[in-house]
Formats: sequence, structure tokens, C-alpha cells
Amino acid sequence: MRHLRMVVAVAESGSVTKAAAALGIAQPALTAQLNRIDRSLGGNVFVRDRFGARPTELGDLILRHARVLLPAMAALADDAERLVNGDVAHGETVRVGIAGTALGGLFVNQLHLAIPGAQVTTAMPHLADDVATRLARGTIDVGLVGMCSEVSPPAAVEVAWTRVCADPMFVLIDEHHPYAGKPEVSLAELAEEQWLCVPSYGCLEECFVSACVRAGFAPRGMGEAEWTTAVDQVRAGRAVALVEPGQLDPPGVVTVPLTGAPLRRTHYLGWRHDADLRVDLEAVEGAAHRAHREAVRRSPQYEQWLAMHGMLG
Repeated sequence: MRHLRMVVAVAESGSVTKAAAALGIAQPALTAQLNRIDRSLGGNVFVRDRFGARPTELGDLILRHARVLLPAMAALADDAERLVNGDVAHGETVRVGIAGTALGGLFVNQLHLAIPGAQVTTAMPHLADDVATRLARGTIDVGLVGMCSEVSPPAAVEVAWTRVCADPMFVLIDEHHPYAGKPEVSLAELAEEQWLCVPSYGCLEECFVSACVRAGFAPRGMGEAEWTTAVDQVRAGRAVALVEPGQLDPPGVVTVPLTGAPLRRTHYLGWRHDADLRVDLEAVEGAAHRAHREAVRRSPQYEQWLAMHGMLG
């Protein structure tokens, strides 16, 4: 199967060099593997010259079979993994994937209350795409992801998504910062700051830079940081951080809304279409909405912002 993947990669790229880069291996190593494949088959799979790599008649035959076998093996692996995980769970475990959202901990707490007696386990993929992949494979039951407001959740035939909420992004600053006492601060007023992005997922950095350009400036710099690292740097006055509201402000820092909410983060709940056979999806969706309401209640700045904009339900 590994050899078939190599053959398909070379055929699709038309170049051994490009295929090696796509496969993450050195070009000489891929060339050596192709030579072994030729010897094992008794003929050349590709014509390789300065124009690239083109399948021979034998290569076309191999490719026709490879394009059937590779998806079939991937489906077999997924089905086996789903069956094994299903046997282990016995309907008593809710497997949750979380990516790009600060609501994850509150959501898990609410799930424990919503589904008494269930064992809730968590996985923390880095990207929403990874959550969608695990949902499709059946290795997790539900997923909660945060996406930039212009971006839709990853599409997959086996996965359904529902929107939970959309939050403005706030800025975390040192409590002694000149703007620490303001009800709102504009991006332009922070043009000279060094920025950190929390969470550091997906296209948030790109969306932030676009928002800064619309505000009339290019940011000095944008770094990535998880919550604790960001708080330490902000508290020291070395940076400000783009954060989701609804988190408790640690000592020494404060969260301030950005004027006009130029950046928003939308949270989506996802599940496999057959998840209702194992999980009470109505209870899961209710847990997600309660998690958001709890996040609002514990953040005075966010609750005040929602009230100012007539959005406090």
C-alpha cells in the first residue's frame, strides 16, 4: 500500500521531486523506492526524463488498481477503528473533540450534568478539520470547534454541524495599560502594540491582519501563544493578546472589547449522522448553549458589552 501511494503521488504531481515533497521524503529515497517497484514488477512504471514522470502502460494498469485499493483500505481502517471504539464504549462513553474554542471546559462540565453516569472523554486536535475527520471516522462522538466568522465548519458527508453562538474577539491588556479602564478600545489605538493570538488556530491571524489593514495600519507583529504564556507576557507589558471573551481575567490583566467587533469567532457543534444511536444529541446541544451562557455570566466585561449592544438575552 505504501508503494501504491508513492506511485499515485508521482502520477498526480508529474514529478518525482514534487511527489517527494508531498510525501515528506527525500527525492533520492523516492527514486530508490521507484526503482525497487520497477524491479519487483519486471517493468518500468514511469518514463522519467527532464520533462518529469509519465506513466507507462504498466503504470496506467497499476494506477487503475491503486485508485480502487487505496480508498478501500482507508475505509477498512476507519470501519475497524469505529467498531473497536464502539465495542469499548458500550454506549456509556461520550467522546468529545475540541478545537479553537475557549468553551471546551465549560462544555464538558455541562455534559457531565446533562448525561448523568456517562464517562466523558476529551481529545484536543489542533484544527477543526481534524475534529471533522475524527467525527467522520467515528473515533469521537461530538465535536465543539471555533471558527473565524467568515469560515464555515469543515464539510463531510457523515458529519452534521449546528451553530451554537458567535462571539466578538476582545483584547487582553496589562491592568496598568492606558486603555485598561475604557469600555472599548479600537484596533487603531493599539497599532503600535506587539500582538499575541489566543487561541492560535486556523485563519485567525490572517483575519486579524486584514482587520488591522481595514483600520488603517499594519500590525508590528503577531505571535501565537496558549493562554498561560499569553497572560504572562501581557502582565509584563510586553504584548497585548487577541482572546475570546468569557474567560476569567487572571490578576494583573484585564479584557477590553474591541470597538465595532472587527473580529468574531463562531462556535459550532458537530456529530456523526448516526451519533443519536449512542448519544442524546438534544442533551449535548443543550449543554453547549448552557456552556456559552455560563461563559457570559462569569465575564462582567462581556455581559456589559452584550447589554450595551442590546444582545443580552
